[in-house]
Amino acid sequence: MAINTEALGAESGPRQRTWTSTDALLYALGVGAGAPDPTGAELEFTTENCRDITQRVLPTMGVVLSAAGLPLDQLGDVNLAMLLHGEQGITVHREIPVEGTLETTSKITGIWDKTKGAVVDVEATSVLADTSEPLFTTRMSLFFRGEGGWGGDRGPTVTVEEPDAPPDVEVAYETRTDQALLYRLNGDRNPLHSDPAFAADGGFPKPILHGLCTYGFTGRALLHGLCDGDPARFGSMDARFTSPVMPGETLTVRMWRTDDGAVFRTHGSDDRVVLDAGRFAYAT
Repeated sequence: MAINTEALGAESGPRQRTWTSTDALLYALGVGAGAPDPTGAELEFTTENCRDITQRVLPTMGVVLSAAGLPLDQLGDVNLAMLLHGEQGITVHREIPVEGTLETTSKITGIWDKTKGAVVDVEATSVLADTSEPLFTTRMSLFFRGEGGWGGDRGPTVTVEEPDAPPDVEVAYETRTDQALLYRLNGDRNPLHSDPAFAADGGFPKPILHGLCTYGFTGRALLHGLCDGDPARFGSMDARFTSPVMPGETLTVRMWRTDDGAVFRTHGSDDRVVLDAGRFAYAT
């Protein structure tokens, strides 16, 4: 066991990130906005100069805007090749502007012993740089294979029961066969999503879709299926990654309404679950 459990509480940042209208448009295209109908309901996310339409930002863009580097250097001699993205969450404190500068600080909030691996929880808080107004908070759980077994606390387990009833809302989006090549322009240039040889080394028949791209497609489905397409109504979204997605697959998001939002799952083309334990809450 090489992971340094003393890293609990370690922080990174604050760091700044500036984004533009073009960045917001590129993110929207990267998660499929406009593909079903380029002249339809998503023009406010995909264009900046349409008559009588004001550009807005998809709420899940916060997962790529967060500026602070992860304090993983504090974890000791861990093998980053054994790292898997386990869970992702975001809480949006106000609608994200189409351009601006933010400041992000991240913190390791949990290190858990899962016997065959270790889970590291990281939370990042982003504020507008000029006013310090809270913008969004992101959460992620990282699974380090082979780093468990020191006899530590296993940590909390989040379970979400899928209701024994048809979903209240179901939204399906087709991903493009080149979706990963488009999404990677948001900043994640991991060759697993673009290089066939690198993907083959990882045991995949071809480059896979970014997990956060699947997350963004799911966020779009929640936005349109539950919030009437209004980002101001989008509060928070959390889910667990359970299966890789191949570009070109259809993603189907099934939602069951709750008192304050919904629970959801995202399925791939063969109906396997690719995002599980999904929880959505409206803005308050």
